[in-house]
Order: sequence, then C-alpha cells, then structure tokens
Amino acid sequence: MHTPSHNGSETIKLACDLIKLKSITPEDAGCQKLMINRLESSGFKIQNLPYGNVKNFWAVHGDVGPTLCFAGHTDVVPAGDENFWSHPPFQPTLDGDFLYGRGAADMKGSLAAMITATERFISAYPVHKGRVAFLITSDEEGPALNGTVKAVEYLKSQNEIPEWCLIGEPSSSVITGDIIKNGRRGSLNGELIVRGIQGHVAYPQIADNPIHKISPALDDLAKEHWDDGNNFFPATTFQISNINAGTGATNVIPGEAKVVFNFRFSTEITEDEIKNRTEKILQKNHVDYEIKWILSGKPFITGEGELINAAKESIFEVAGLKTKLSTAGGTSDGRFIAPYGSQVLELGPVNTTIHKVDECVNIKELDCLSYIYQRVLEKLLV
Repeated sequence: MHTPSHNGSETIKLACDLIKLKSITPEDAGCQKLMINRLESSGFKIQNLPYGNVKNFWAVHGDVGPTLCFAGHTDVVPAGDENFWSHPPFQPTLDGDFLYGRGAADMKGSLAAMITATERFISAYPVHKGRVAFLITSDEEGPALNGTVKAVEYLKSQNEIPEWCLIGEPSSSVITGDIIKNGRRGSLNGELIVRGIQGHVAYPQIADNPIHKISPALDDLAKEHWDDGNNFFPATTFQISNINAGTGATNVIPGEAKVVFNFRFSTEITEDEIKNRTEKILQKNHVDYEIKWILSGKPFITGEGELINAAKESIFEVAGLKTKLSTAGGTSDGRFIAPYGSQVLELGPVNTTIHKVDECVNIKELDCLSYIYQRVLEKLLV
C-alpha cells in the first residue's frame, strides 16, 4: 500500500476546510455539519446529541456485529496573540512539508484522515462486517461536561457501546505512528484553602500566617512516595500548579492562602487513597484547611487484543514503523469510554506543536495516517 503525494489529497483538503472554521471550545462553528455531510454521502445514519451549548453526534454505517468507532473532537484551544503566528491560525497554510493552523495536529487533521479513510473503505467494501461509527464532540478541550461523557451515557442506555474505539489524539512523538496510547493516567485535582489570621507583619504573635502553616505540609506532599507504578504506568506524581495569598501589601500577613495541585496517578492507587493520605499529611502538620477534590478521570488501560494488534500491524504495513505502546501525557476522552468495556486506543499525528503557536502537521504523514486508519478498518471489519 502506498500513500499519495499531498497534491490533490482529499485528506489535506478536508483538514484545511476544518481548520478554517474557528471552533474554539465549546464552539463547533460548522465542523460537525461538514463531517456529517461527508458521512451521509457514504450512507451513514446520523444522530445529533446536543447537550447544553455543546454539539455532539453519533454516526453509524452497518447494521449488526462488532463496532469500530472513530472518536474525536472538533473544538480547539484559543490561538493566543495571533501576531506571534507565522501564518494566521485559522487560515490553513501549506508551507513546505507542513500544514499550519490551529487544530492541524489536535485534532482536525485526524478527523479529516478518519473521514477519508472511511470513505475509501466503504467504497471498496460497501457491505462489510460489523459497523463503522463516529462519536464526535465540541467539548474536549474545555470542561468536558457536556461532550463525550454525556454522549457515552446515552449510548450505554441504547446498548450501543462500541467494542473498539480509535481516538485521533496526537499520540506520536517523532513520526506519525511511532507511539500509540493504550491508556492514560488518572487525574485528580485539589483546591485547598488554608485558614489563618490576618494581621500586621510587625505583630506576628497576634496573627497566624497561613503560608507558614501550609509550607511544611506542601514539602511533605512533594516528597511523599505514592507508589512505584507498574508495567503500564509510571509512578504517581504530585504537582502544585498555583499558590495565592496576600493583599499585595508588604506589611500584611494574609488571612488565608489558596493552593491548587494535581495528582497524575496509576492503577496502583485509587483516588480515595490519595485523598486520605493527603489529608493525613495536612492534619499531621496542624493545618486549618478545607479542600475541594475534582476527579478529571480515572486511569484506564487497554491490554493486548484485536484493536492493538490491528493498529500495530497497520502502522507497520503502511508506514514501516514498529510502534510503541505508551500511557504518558495528559487525559483524553478515552477516560469516558474505557470504563464501559471498550478497547480504547489513541493514534494520531506528532504532538510537538499542539496548543502552541504555529501548530502544524506533516502533510505526507497526515495522508499516511488516513491509510493507517483504512487498514485498521480492513483488518477488523473485512
């Protein structure tokens, strides 16, 4: 199998059309309509699943049998100061070997590759085994409250949970296909308020400095050994992301301090264990506090099976790469799908420019990704 040059590539054309649409979270800006039109032309049945101000859709081709679902998001993060971009972020630009634009790598390029792969597959195999599906949201980069999590709850109620789910997140490191993500660490956030007594810095004996009170506890938390990780996950980590206190004056002891932190955790520990151990450390240090916990996602892992085997073989056959499995990086919407029993895998472009100025994707590699997706379809549904 070979991949065509980018001249006249349907994948690149569609990626450009999607990048033009300024779909900053939770706006979809017409991206899903563009995708739906293409899918309907291939015979897909479409179900729109809007929740709040978020657009989602579920599309299916085929009637019975196991389902391979392509999952992804049309929303992108803001571009920031556009003066720092070499090319306008919402004006897709082909420059040398790369396609530039917000969302090129995360993940409008993947969406285009999924669509064109599916179009070629259905053209070649109009009556295939099982079903091909798409689950698309406009709320992945934001709070993720009304996107995939709600859509999957609906699919569960309809007994529509797919056996296999291929997410187009930018998983690769150096060249497209070198790494696929077969799981993600859990993410647990803490918002801590430490109470003290405000006063004059010259009279500390009649005040109580919450920064001084919390500092030893934060040091203990940073030094704590949470677990050793396992064959799939690195050890759990604790990171402080924000500390805020004070009035701005140099002569005032603050009355309270706020600390925001995050745990990225493995399957060796539960969120309840993390919470309990954290609060014991705070209590040991005699901190007067209240804490709000926010679980962004539990850790999940997809072991060796049909989906991983199909992806590995397809990457080797199309790109000539022996891919590696990884669980590194942030969270993804896979955390909402995996708990229902789907085999979940993330396979997408190189991630070195995602969320950055001058986000871009290699043109030839994006075409290659489309053919990898097509080969996965053929291995699972032919």
